[in-house]
Amino acid sequence: MISIHRPAGSALNPRKPRLIASLALGAVVLLGTTGCAMLSTQATTLPYSPADGVNVPDSGPLEVRNALLVTNEEGEDANFLAAIINSSDETQTLHLEFGEENPIEETVRVPAHTTVSLGVTEDALLIEGIDAPAGSDVLVYFQSGDAEGVQVAVPVLDGALDYLAPFVP
Repeated sequence: MISIHRPAGSALNPRKPRLIASLALGAVVLLGTTGCAMLSTQATTLPYSPADGVNVPDSGPLEVRNALLVTNEEGEDANFLAAIINSSDETQTLHLEFGEENPIEETVRVPAHTTVSLGVTEDALLIEGIDAPAGSDVLVYFQSGDAEGVQVAVPVLDGALDYLAPFVP
C-alpha cells in the first residue's frame, strides 16, 4: 500500500470551500431575515396608558394616573378625573393649569401615603369655562413638590360611554 503525504500549505480538500460557502450563505440569510427586528423598536417596550386618560410622568413627588376631562354637550365646562398618588411622608399639593391662553388654575392636596381619586373617592374637579369639546385634547400643566412640572395633552371625553355619564357636568 502506497501512502501520499501532502506537505503543509498544499491545496484544501474540495469539500471545505463548499462548507465555508454554505456557512456564509446561512449567516447572510439569518441576518437578512432577522436584521429588521434587531434594529427596530419593540412595541412592548413603549410606555402607554392602557385607559381612557393619560398618565403624567415627572410632575413631582405626586403620581397622576388616568387623567381625563369629561365635558358637557356644549363643551363649556368639564369635570377633571384622575387618581393622584402620594407615596411620600408629607402632604403634597398638586398644582394644575388647564389651557394655554388664560389658564384655569386649580390645586389638589393629597395627604401622605394616600391616593385621591377625583371622581371616585372624591368629587370630580369642575373646570368651568374651559371651552373644550369632546374629542379634543387640553394642555394641562402638572406640578408638585420642588419639581419643574410637565405639560401633558389630556383627552376630553363626553358621557357617551355609560361609565362616564355620571361625570358629565
